[in-house]
Amino acid sequence: MRQIKSSSPLKGEITIPGDKSISHRSIMFGALAKGVTSVRHFLEGADCLSTIGCFRQMGIEIQKESDGRILVHGKGIRGLTAPAATLDVGNSGTTTRLISGILSAQNFTSVLSGDASLNSRPMGRIIHPLSMMGAQIKSLRGNDCAPLQIDGRMDLHGIHYDSPVASAQVKSAILLAGLYADRETSVHEPALSRNHTELMLSQFGADLHTEILKDGSAEIRISPCEELYAQDILVPGDISSAAYFIAAALLVPGSEVLIKNVGINETRAGILKVCKDMGADITYLNQNQGAGEPTADLLVRSSSLHGVCIEGTVIPTLIDEIPMIAVLAAFAKGQTIIRDAAELKVKETDRIRTVTENLKAMGADVTPTDDGMIIQGGKPLHGAEIHPYMDHRIAMAFAVAGLASEGETTILEEQCVDVSYPGFFEALHTLTV
Repeated sequence: MRQIKSSSPLKGEITIPGDKSISHRSIMFGALAKGVTSVRHFLEGADCLSTIGCFRQMGIEIQKESDGRILVHGKGIRGLTAPAATLDVGNSGTTTRLISGILSAQNFTSVLSGDASLNSRPMGRIIHPLSMMGAQIKSLRGNDCAPLQIDGRMDLHGIHYDSPVASAQVKSAILLAGLYADRETSVHEPALSRNHTELMLSQFGADLHTEILKDGSAEIRISPCEELYAQDILVPGDISSAAYFIAAALLVPGSEVLIKNVGINETRAGILKVCKDMGADITYLNQNQGAGEPTADLLVRSSSLHGVCIEGTVIPTLIDEIPMIAVLAAFAKGQTIIRDAAELKVKETDRIRTVTENLKAMGADVTPTDDGMIIQGGKPLHGAEIHPYMDHRIAMAFAVAGLASEGETTILEEQCVDVSYPGFFEALHTLTV
């Protein structure tokens, strides 16, 4: 367990770990490319290490250099070999869903399985469209969850898929299978979900196009691919990890924190928009565009926040940050409404339940709904015992809440933060002394 006390002003600068989504993809696409892909600022969290482990099991050499770079010795788009054992995806939904699209087109059978939490998450949303393409995928327990057995097929066919949800993982699984299909594959989604797959696949040489339609929906098309080619990747800082330091600086009076090299891709950085709407003082410095991904240094100063309504097309751009946003809302003046976020129920925990339970424990006025929550902000919060239920984002969000609350907060199962941010508590401490 970890003890958190109310904090004096936060000061200083911090460089956060690499983006988790981009780190996953750099390994996957590097493995499918010809040549050696070099990855700098790779996130060595448990989820991304699960991706490395899976591709090593399929014959890909992946090494860490003395300067921290990860080198992926790709074998080409059809260079994977059959794993000798079950592919262990750990707690990583990204690994499971994206790799399923790749495995659907291989000439071998594989089984994917993870921990108890992963094996309870819904996989029907990828099983259905991949099956439409001719993939042979079986949920071994018959519940549309992992373990999944995938009998690779070399004759996938391209489809048009109308996705009922804006999900980068669903979209990416289909596009990756589409690399191997017999004709163009397209995905229509109600709003453009995070587009890291599209940006990076294009960088590796895939023929891929995105069109934003008049109603705000998006259509992404990919053509069959003969080969991908190795790239040098610089992974930007993870906006999801930056969110905790942004929130801490906003909430603790007198704080000023510079967060360096943060990815600000607009399909991912909805938390920055919401914070601005709440009255946050955030300045963008040193804006850059590297490897197709925009970055900036963020200068964040403590601010008086007010409630907002968060709904609609912004939700896919901040779904992972909602636990932290809910904490911000509890300290803000007035009412905050979060809706259209039913996806929260199928994350590492049911985050509607875990967020409301822990906010109430700290004295907040919060009401859960079917697709979000209603928070009456402005009540002073007090320390409490926080139960993350092994959900890394819950643990980190409530650690920040503890900094701005009266008394002492205890975070149980603190080790769960290693999934996405090894060293999180130590990094937070450097700004609070």
